[in-house]
Amino acid sequence: MNNKKPEVVVITGASAGVGRATAHRFARDGARIALLARGSEQLEAAAEEVRKLGGEALTLSVDVADADAVEAAAERVEQELGPIDIWINDAMATIFAPVHEISPEEFRRSTEVTYLGTVYGTMAALKRMRERNRGTIVQVGSALAYRAIPLQAPYCGAKFAIRGFTDALRVELMHDRSDIHVTMVQLSAFNTPQFQWGRAKLPRRPQPVPPIFQPEVAAKGIHWAAHHRRRELNVGFPAVKAIIGNKLFPKLADRKLVKLGYAGQMGKRPLPADRPDNLYEAVPEDYGTHGRFDARSKGYSLQLWVTTHRGLVAAGALAAGALLWAGSRGMRRF
Repeated sequence: MNNKKPEVVVITGASAGVGRATAHRFARDGARIALLARGSEQLEAAAEEVRKLGGEALTLSVDVADADAVEAAAERVEQELGPIDIWINDAMATIFAPVHEISPEEFRRSTEVTYLGTVYGTMAALKRMRERNRGTIVQVGSALAYRAIPLQAPYCGAKFAIRGFTDALRVELMHDRSDIHVTMVQLSAFNTPQFQWGRAKLPRRPQPVPPIFQPEVAAKGIHWAAHHRRRELNVGFPAVKAIIGNKLFPKLADRKLVKLGYAGQMGKRPLPADRPDNLYEAVPEDYGTHGRFDARSKGYSLQLWVTTHRGLVAAGALAAGALLWAGSRGMRRF
């Protein structure tokens, strides 16, 4: 019989995509989950899914760019669900456009949601976790926090900023000998609705740069990171390749992205003139967890399995090495 108390988990950006898939994953543990986003109808749909999977759900319609609203949401979570164990910052807003076509107001809004929303969520979590000296904060990042690409400058800049902010906070917690754990999960390209509702000023519809993974792969990585003391976790080999490749060959990456960064981020169909976007307001339609790229998306990442099973992989490598050594010794004797 399992008498373990259900975890209290807060997820921002929980109404769709990776955030919603992450809520599904925690629901299977029976967690008590606070779902934060702007769209109330989408949140209610996500909450119903959480309940069907065995979790408890509290929906809070919140714009994470509003620090006071985030603080009020955190207070309500603790009143209704209990002390927060895990806070996951996933809310984001992107703009698909070259820098010269983005207005200062659009740039500010994207930065406030993606970067400051993470800061405000972290501060609200810390305020409560420090009193108890326990808890985990997960920042949902991206390979673009290390290797920026064209046509997404506001998003890339925000992800770089989140990484810097998280690194600074991590050292502060170490200095204070705090048991609070902060980690960052760097994602590859995922099949989420952001490519259907992110503001775009491109000639053709935006798309993730292949290879593409399903949101459930990201959710698995985020869930794992929330329960292990890993500094960072990369999800999907493309993230690893982008991060390491940029460290070793940044100029080569620049030249490659001149072509891939444009053609790879646009599909074949023209951008609809009446296409909605969620930069300032939530879109009215419930887009669910997946985007429109199911046929091209992978539901599994070997890289994620390997990085989350390092001990098993190392033991297997040692065993294989021992067998090879024994075999070669036997052959020499023969």
